[in-house]
Amino acid sequence: MSSQGEYERQKKIAVTAIMIFGLISLFGDIIYEGARSAISTYLELLLAPAFIVGLAVGLGEFLGYALRFLSGYVADTTRAYWGLTIAGYVLLVSIPLLAFFVDWKVVIFLIVLERVAKAIRTPARDTLISVTTKAIGRGKAFGLHELMDQIGATVGPLIVTGAIWYKLQQGATKIAQLQFAFMILLIPYLILLVVLFSGYLRLKLPTQEALVGARASMHPEPLSRRFYLYSFAVMMNTAGLFQVALILYRATEIFIEILWIVPLLYLLIQGVDAIIAPISGMAYDKKGRSVLIVPFVLSVFPTIFIALPFIGVGGILMSPVVSVVLASAFYGIVLGMQESIYRAAVADLTGISKRGLGYGIFSTLYGFGFLISGAVLGYILDLSKIDPTYMLYAVIYSIVLQIVAIILLYLSLRK
Repeated sequence: MSSQGEYERQKKIAVTAIMIFGLISLFGDIIYEGARSAISTYLELLLAPAFIVGLAVGLGEFLGYALRFLSGYVADTTRAYWGLTIAGYVLLVSIPLLAFFVDWKVVIFLIVLERVAKAIRTPARDTLISVTTKAIGRGKAFGLHELMDQIGATVGPLIVTGAIWYKLQQGATKIAQLQFAFMILLIPYLILLVVLFSGYLRLKLPTQEALVGARASMHPEPLSRRFYLYSFAVMMNTAGLFQVALILYRATEIFIEILWIVPLLYLLIQGVDAIIAPISGMAYDKKGRSVLIVPFVLSVFPTIFIALPFIGVGGILMSPVVSVVLASAFYGIVLGMQESIYRAAVADLTGISKRGLGYGIFSTLYGFGFLISGAVLGYILDLSKIDPTYMLYAVIYSIVLQIVAIILLYLSLRK
């Protein structure tokens, strides 16, 4: 086959892979992003304090990301990329199960289980995407994949919002409204299983060929100093970011009588994410890793906006409603870049022989940052109920950590 013919073949495989993995992620996101839009509200209704919510969600993120180190290693060692991907999606059954429990400890366990499921599948899935999409550019590939991912992440909160509103009209209790929403997510879960196994049957051979070809053309390479500097930079970035669970926890306090508004804020986050992801992916392919400075700088703004009503800054930003909306919008911008170009950078900093492991290490540090931010900023949010000025410390904390993150990023960009 001519080089042009082979290129066209690889391009066709890349487009097919993006579409199939995108559809799989779309239905996966309907399930777990739909649930995440209501988790903070559910835990607050079950009387869990902000510190517990932040710590639990942060712990879930940490374990979910830290275990990617192990799953990435297993994927590289066994080459069971499809097996791990399938297992991780099947375990999403933990989300519909939320409908049957009102003990916040059990709820937290199921939340963590969902994150563990994501840890099992993500390094393997990202490796499959990265080796089959080189022909069209990895930044663009991950950006387009994230766009489809975010369509699901938009539909999920809409389904949850509609379910909560429907049960509200029937006079159901607040807890019953949330339980019905979780139960509805069983429908997209069953559809996911059909798409998942259909995709496996269609893509198994092309992905095996791509992995064999990539490994044959490259010698094992150690993970570089720049990779580690970059990964620690991202850890500091997430450690200083006011995470979505706490934004929605704060929103629940504001909209306690109309809880269906809270998933709409999560929908706003996912909608902004969907717009930003492909744009940032194309910018990454054109400008390279220097584009990463943008989300690092913007990461201070969710904390600033949440804090403004507490620390007595005048003007329209004194409104808690406006502040939580702005915090959600800026978090969506950062998230769109995290889910696209952050991952693309890992592929560019690692060889194929170590890429699963690279994604695992990167994800471990990324998740550890969320554990830190959840605990620290959740604790400060609890203290702000006693003395609102404590939120000033949250702003200082976020700014300092983002400065450190930017310095590490700069060092990773140096030749």
